[in-house]
Amino acid sequence: MRFQFHSVLGAVSAPILALGLLVAPLQAQTSIVQTAVANGNFTTLVTALQATGLDVPLSGPGTFTVFAPTDAAFAALPPGALQDLLLQRNLPTLSSILTYHVAGQTLNSTQVLALTTIDTLNGQRVDVSLVGAQPKIDSANLIITDIVCTNGIIHVLDAVLSPNLNNIPQTAAAVGGFNTLLTAVTAASLATTLSGPGPFTVFAPTDTAFSTLPVNRLLLPVNIPRLVNILTYHVVPGRIYADQLSNNQVLSTVNGQTLLVTKVGNQTFVNGVLIAAADVETSNGNIHVIGSVLLPPIF
Repeated sequence: MRFQFHSVLGAVSAPILALGLLVAPLQAQTSIVQTAVANGNFTTLVTALQATGLDVPLSGPGTFTVFAPTDAAFAALPPGALQDLLLQRNLPTLSSILTYHVAGQTLNSTQVLALTTIDTLNGQRVDVSLVGAQPKIDSANLIITDIVCTNGIIHVLDAVLSPNLNNIPQTAAAVGGFNTLLTAVTAASLATTLSGPGPFTVFAPTDTAFSTLPVNRLLLPVNIPRLVNILTYHVVPGRIYADQLSNNQVLSTVNGQTLLVTKVGNQTFVNGVLIAAADVETSNGNIHVIGSVLLPPIF
């Protein structure tokens, strides 16, 4: 049986059906931004790229994969959301959203669908899945693939992707169960640092984990240096995902000491403490949830 489709993208002709996708012809003639402009169905995306200055790198040399929401995808955002993001004060947030749609390597549709996650220029990862015959990037449908450009490739989405825009403390507060940790972080004057650009990886003890310690004593002014030492022992520079942790790996912490990662089957431990929940992504790093407080050797 033959299927005929009329692409929603004017510049794409004669697409074919593959895994429920519309696949564009493989012709590289213009850059990513030039292709998007010429197409006519990415007007909002181009406007956003120009507002943030991201049109410059995406017009130059490089190898990029852009998951491009159509104008219809942007139009589906809550009323006023896009206009608010285009305000000067919100351009850093808009840039964070846009870079979440860009990978720093060229991945064709076959390569994309062979993955479960993709690292983006935002620092966070998008999830790749197949629901029935429909490929998805996070919760957005991948509707057209393989628009090849001189500096990368465009795959088309029917929705705008949403990274976590909250930093580590904000995310911990939103998730819940970290009230003691957040109180300690504030008392130790570490909240500003953990709210900054980072990135950081935090092995975060739950409230239950802290219940075994004399927290009230640690919060006394005289004990704040000791509290700082404990808290910074839970923080590692950089954004580290669970699949980047290996058996007998040694991690250098912010307090200058080290943590030992071990693996038993599918379980991962840090200093013998099980990582109960991994990869809670934030705008400036990752949180891995642990059920005990890690005490540094020099305490």
